Amino acid sequence: MVALSPAIRELRFLLPQTASSLKSFVLNAYPSIKQQHPHLPVLIRECQGIQPTVVVRLEKGVEVKKHVANFSDAELKSFLQNP
Repeated sequence: MVALSPAIRELRFLLPQTASSLKSFVLNAYPSIKQQHPHLPVLIRECQGIQPTVVVRLEKGVEVKKHVANFSDAELKSFLQNP
């Protein structure tokens, strides 16, 4: 189960084709996120030549972008709780 900050208004995952750790996190966490937050927009994009990135849009349109190349599942969960 992934707890999200209540300030999150949109969640974006940008994945290179080789980001197996972020991809496995998304595959495991997505059902839980959508079950807990059915109206939250979650965008998942697979692109070439980019770093694994999570972009969080918060209240008032503020965006926080974090490169997560070497993040563990626990570090990703922590970022989503406190962007």
